[in-house]
Amino acid sequence: MAVARTATMVKEIPFLWEGVDKTGKKVKGEMLAGGEAMVRQILRRQGITVQKVRKQSMFARSKSITEKDVTVFTRQLATMLKAGVPLLQAFDIAARSHANPALQRLLGEIKSDVESGTSMSQAFRKHPKYFDGLYCNLVHAGEQAGILDGVLDRIATYKEKMLALKGKIKSALFYPAIVIVIAFIITAGIMLFVIPAFKDLYGQSGADLPALTALVLYISDLFVAYWYFIFGGLIALGMGIHQALRRSPKLRAMVDRWSLQMPVFGPLIEKATVARWSRTFSSMFAAGVPMVEALDSVAGAAGNAVFAEATQKIRNDVAAGASLAASLQAARVFPNMLIQMVAIGEESGSLDTMLTKVADYYEREVDDAVAALSSLMEPLIMVVLGSIIGTIVIAMYLPIFKMGSVV
Repeated sequence: MAVARTATMVKEIPFLWEGVDKTGKKVKGEMLAGGEAMVRQILRRQGITVQKVRKQSMFARSKSITEKDVTVFTRQLATMLKAGVPLLQAFDIAARSHANPALQRLLGEIKSDVESGTSMSQAFRKHPKYFDGLYCNLVHAGEQAGILDGVLDRIATYKEKMLALKGKIKSALFYPAIVIVIAFIITAGIMLFVIPAFKDLYGQSGADLPALTALVLYISDLFVAYWYFIFGGLIALGMGIHQALRRSPKLRAMVDRWSLQMPVFGPLIEKATVARWSRTFSSMFAAGVPMVEALDSVAGAAGNAVFAEATQKIRNDVAAGASLAASLQAARVFPNMLIQMVAIGEESGSLDTMLTKVADYYEREVDDAVAALSSLMEPLIMVVLGSIIGTIVIAMYLPIFKMGSVV
């Protein structure tokens, strides 16, 4: 007679642990488990003598998995596979080396899938939030060709380059954005707390005020009366634009098209997009992914709707039998240097090498553009900020100057 058993789900919580490994080295880390006894049991199986186990503070929990976490994991996995470490053991080591419980759980789920016979690319595809189509396609190509360690090394290099590129773009945009926010806060503070004092002073005098002073006092009255609408409206506008860009491909495409035409930031965004496009295509092609399939992944990783649409058109042309260089030329989006290097790569059979050289060139161009932009934006922002504050100060003291001239 069979007895049915009901499996109860045990809630896993993060624990911090410390111990000593087989070599006598002190080790510590984090682990998701159903209880302290389970943590000790798992660590004992791994050959670790446990010294201390405690629950992680609630304030330190709920760390999300970032792109940097995935990049570091990929580099670790590539290094361990090149060193001859078995795949499942490599997943265990990578999970223990990270302090992020969410990443530990993710790697544990992937390891379980691989252990049950699922290919690694299919295990990654179950988590599209962290491993996109490009990542999974490259891993699949590496599995098919038997060069998984080399492909993972190329993926890690690619993701490291992309992280560095994004960091440079963010640094170029972050400084002016922060200064603009601070300038607005300072101006709002003056309007709310400083100018009303001048208004009371000038109201007692009963004199006619200059037009500039009257305008600044009127703006101050608006801030005092509707400050919650102004700040709330700006926050709501920012959140609304963010959500609209996420949900509306047409709006996102329009913004991408407009961003390439901006007078200062447009060339920088274009160079960064070309560098990303070239690096992605080079990584796909070098891993043995067919060109048409590689172009599908490149379109998704372009990061700009204009280049994504052009890449899809190129993909259709190449599938119809056209050369890649001719298709790039017909798209009228890509720079001549990229087109010429692709033509040389097609003729010499070294397309991946030429695309890597193009990516290196445009990444250096982004470096130079960010440095030039930073040196340009700093004095420009100071001039704008000084002009705003100076105008307010002049407006407040104009009546005093007027009374002094009368006396």
